[in-house]
Amino acid sequence: MANHLIHRDPQHPLGRFDPFSDMEEFMRDFFAPALHVRDVGNGRMRVDIAETEQAYLLQADIPGVNKDDIQVSIDGNRVSISAELKNERVTRDGGGKVVRSEREYGQQYRSFVLQHEVDEVGAQARYENGVLLLDLPKKEGTGGRQLAIQ
Repeated sequence: MANHLIHRDPQHPLGRFDPFSDMEEFMRDFFAPALHVRDVGNGRMRVDIAETEQAYLLQADIPGVNKDDIQVSIDGNRVSISAELKNERVTRDGGGKVVRSEREYGQQYRSFVLQHEVDEVGAQARYENGVLLLDLPKKEGTGGRQLAIQ
């Protein structure tokens, strides 16, 4: 009866059968479709932030979003980006019947606190090929101050 629990491997003749050895892979494959759908609609936008003496340069990857569905707000040194994904694809056969219909909806949101305040008047935003580009000049006189200890 215990024979069916022993794994017969010619390389390791005394190895024991472990029924849970592939459980992690099984669970990953089992939940992969649900995780993929969640990542598409509510995935994190990928962001790169660079700093120069005068400004912060921010690049956010937000593919599949209309530029009218992106909002950027600046409040002192806090920059917030929100984007709403509304994507519908319908594939029809030659007779006009729907063969496949896919919809993706979701909200993406990121917020950053920068070291220096941003000059809201001089800030600029562009959206090209699924990439949001922000040029955020630093506000004059907000570089902080080092206190002398007496």
